[in-house]
Amino acid sequence: MFSERTAWNRAENELTRMLDKLRATGTRILDLTRSNPTECGFAQDETKIASAFAGSGISRYSPDAKGLIVARTAICSYYRDKHRVFLSSDDLLLTSGTSEAYSFLFRLLCNPGDEILIPAPGYPLFDFLADLCDVKLVRLPLIYDHGWQIDLTALSRAATERTRALIVVHPNNPTGHYVSARERDRLAVFCSDRGMALIADEVFLDFSLRDRECAKSFADSRNVLTFTLSGLSKICGMPQMKLAWIVVSGPEVQKSEAMARLEVIADAYLSVGTPVQLAAPALLQMRGEFHSQLIERVRANLAELDRQLAWQSNCTRLECEAGWTAVLRIPALESDEELAIALLNESGVYVHPGHFYDFARPGHMVISLIVPPEDFAEGTRRVLAHFAKFATDRW
Repeated sequence: MFSERTAWNRAENELTRMLDKLRATGTRILDLTRSNPTECGFAQDETKIASAFAGSGISRYSPDAKGLIVARTAICSYYRDKHRVFLSSDDLLLTSGTSEAYSFLFRLLCNPGDEILIPAPGYPLFDFLADLCDVKLVRLPLIYDHGWQIDLTALSRAATERTRALIVVHPNNPTGHYVSARERDRLAVFCSDRGMALIADEVFLDFSLRDRECAKSFADSRNVLTFTLSGLSKICGMPQMKLAWIVVSGPEVQKSEAMARLEVIADAYLSVGTPVQLAAPALLQMRGEFHSQLIERVRANLAELDRQLAWQSNCTRLECEAGWTAVLRIPALESDEELAIALLNESGVYVHPGHFYDFARPGHMVISLIVPPEDFAEGTRRVLAHFAKFATDRW
């Protein structure tokens, strides 16, 4: 009765079962994976949010497949003011989230069985989206050597005649590194020469952890057909608003054809609600308030992590430039999942094992940097104490 594409193994893994068991008994867990900004104590002005939805036109339905012009114009202003990228509203198409944006692009670019290159380590959601669109994912390894880099040699080996696009996450989740200017140029040539598209996920673009402007957006790409994704979920800390977008750039003929086809796809769904589109200008104007709070939190937590790491030698932190996560290198004496289970059971701290994000080797854990500071500091203390004891016991 059901399709093979949805025949996933839905059984909970042992780590999740342990977490549910402990929570059911009322055990307090320090959750260092929390990444929902609406549940991490950031202040949002609900009066301003309510006012954003109080304008006229909210009761009328006048759909536009690309999205209402008022929202697209506001997004163009965001790119102009924040990233010095000058777009036309006709370069944009709205979606209800970046997951929908990916599904639109997979349908646009791929026939069943075609391939998309994705970075590894990377975010696990891609697998489900690809399955639903009958697309095959091919991992493109990232190399860590005093910072993260794309393995450009492996890139050439990974592409086949069925490869239709390359995804870059800029900055990557969870590694927190931007695509360098050199890599960007090389990737543009690589994709253009092979008739492939470039998909740039920039949901964390604005969140540089260093005292400089964030890296350059892919939205002004000119030499290769490029689709740049972002949305209110991260930029404004409003995942509940369900408004994202695709910016289409590149050679004019390819760009025009891509936008025409995307408009047909979007017209078949018309998924983005009128209220949030009308509210988009006001919501985007509020992004600075959230951004300053989040950057202050992330930098403070990162400093606390580094302070605690300096007092021990069992664990280290990998370099990160941007985003909301940190990657810890830990003693690889068992699998990452076994270590995470032991940490949860014995120390009451929940972290994500590296294999959740396609780390090729054991010895990695991923933690969120937006956890409230007191919980983050105590959770970090317990993690490091656990591995100090764990390493001592094993040796």
